[in-house]
Amino acid sequence: MTVADSRTQVVRWALIAGAALGLLAVMAGAFGAHGLRHVVSERGLEVFQTAVSYQMYHALALVAASLMPALGLSRRLLGVASGFWLTGVLLFSGSLYLLVLTGNHWLGPVTPVGGVCFMVGWALLMASALKK
Repeated sequence: MTVADSRTQVVRWALIAGAALGLLAVMAGAFGAHGLRHVVSERGLEVFQTAVSYQMYHALALVAASLMPALGLSRRLLGVASGFWLTGVLLFSGSLYLLVLTGNHWLGPVTPVGGVCFMVGWALLMASALKK
């Protein structure tokens, strides 16, 4: 695999991950709205919706990042930013989903780590734009 091929793979995996996370966010949103309505508290539904919203925001960010090399932005920085966003979704949204579905509050400290991953990803996107 050439360097150009590996750089293309970074863009490709961000697009695939973004599309998959977007699909799963829609599915989770429907599950929360219809399957959890009479199962968890109103606060639980709010927390679940927060997880869905942040997952969708970052799914869209991944898709957008996959298109940004066409603007001349650094594929390397975009790839690292995308990795932080994906990790953020797993930690932030994943911990909130598990919190609501299982009631295990020990997951609470994981959520802010996911939030920090989101912020690092956005900072790297900004750095990629500034580097250009």
